[in-house]
Amino acid sequence: MRVCVVGTGYVGLTTGVSLAFLGHQVTCVDLDRNKVDMLTAGKCPIYEPGMEDLLAEAAANLTFTTSYAEAVPGADVVFVAVQTPSAEDGSPDLRYLRSAAESVARNLDHTFTVVVNKSTVPIGSGNWVDAILRESFADRADRPAGCEFSVASNPEFLREGNAIHDTLYPDRIVIGSDNPRSLEVLNHLYRPIINQTFTAPSFLPRPDDTGAVPLVSTDLASAELIKYAANAFLALKISFVNEIGQLAGKVGADITEVARGIGLDQRIGSRFLEPGVGWGGSCFGKDTKALIATAGEYKLEMPIVKAAREVNDRQRAAAVERLQDELRILKGRKIGLLGIAFKPNTDDLRDSPAVDIAQMLLARGARVRLHDPVAAERFRREQPELAPYLCETLDGLFDDCDAVVLVTKWAQYLELDWGKFVGLMRTPILLDGRHVLDSERMGRLGYKYLAVSG
Repeated sequence: MRVCVVGTGYVGLTTGVSLAFLGHQVTCVDLDRNKVDMLTAGKCPIYEPGMEDLLAEAAANLTFTTSYAEAVPGADVVFVAVQTPSAEDGSPDLRYLRSAAESVARNLDHTFTVVVNKSTVPIGSGNWVDAILRESFADRADRPAGCEFSVASNPEFLREGNAIHDTLYPDRIVIGSDNPRSLEVLNHLYRPIINQTFTAPSFLPRPDDTGAVPLVSTDLASAELIKYAANAFLALKISFVNEIGQLAGKVGADITEVARGIGLDQRIGSRFLEPGVGWGGSCFGKDTKALIATAGEYKLEMPIVKAAREVNDRQRAAAVERLQDELRILKGRKIGLLGIAFKPNTDDLRDSPAVDIAQMLLARGARVRLHDPVAAERFRREQPELAPYLCETLDGLFDDCDAVVLVTKWAQYLELDWGKFVGLMRTPILLDGRHVLDSERMGRLGYKYLAVSG
């Protein structure tokens, strides 16, 4: 099939490259010339494990351009995967989506094209995009005869750092439309993934337990709500275990054992029961805020979702409070933060816990040092006011520190020769912001081990 993907961020790029790998003819359009030039040269503008390898394997079926006129005509499916940042009131800012829809409409010429909302958009956006498409198409003087189109929703459930795996071997695929023909087209598009009939990429073998992938084929509004509901529930699981973690610290319980004990219940499951400084990234914060804003339009409250956000915000402050409880005074103290990206295996800094913790420490007069094995260069560009606090080496971060905080559980940090660094510190205090280090081992090495919830 011929596919156009509008936008080459995490979602758009992963979608386009993966579909090209499966054998579809894909053209990705992005208005950023630098990104297009990089991608045409086989270089990935974001850090995502395996993406450049997949780019190379899919190159024969893949084109990048800045021109809608090159990308849209003749496409059977057009994916719109542009950013939808939060507006001040919490609702998504849809100006990029509107602009993309208008540009798509000006270039449609196929007998039938499915225009797919791949961006995370408010419930009802499918109808809104459909109206924009039809208005913009009707305004064309060169409207081709026999050109039809329909809008569908196909939410993504990608984890940054695992985006290719989650695309090729997903838990489920959700498609939504009020037009049966659109559902048929998307069913056909995804059939190699649904049936798992494609040859796996050389660098990412098919997991042994992978079977046929469930397809949820539903109406437009239900597909849109599935995305928001899924992210809200996952955010809730993290906030729930962190709230229990605060109680665990008071009563002397080990929150990692508590999480393990409840996670083994098959009705609950262990995934996302991860205590620590909380979630970040582009999805959970934005999507929970948007869900609350949407509910407000219908005069509904979302107290559970609001509580998940409040608990998550509190965890970042709890890390700072834990340091102050131990050091008594933060003014003049040198604090090192290990990890800046919001999670490992990505350079994404959006809603990063480390950035908030650094700013709170600086506001209290602490001297902050930051390190990240991958995200440092992006951090310099996106957080110039904090860039002077970056350390190029771990020796530089640990040297003369009063405390070090593990914020992002990069494998590089978990595998550190921790004994090498303890002697560099002024006071060897280690705050485990992810509850992933062995407290007894750290103690034997000479650290005073602290946890956010204990």
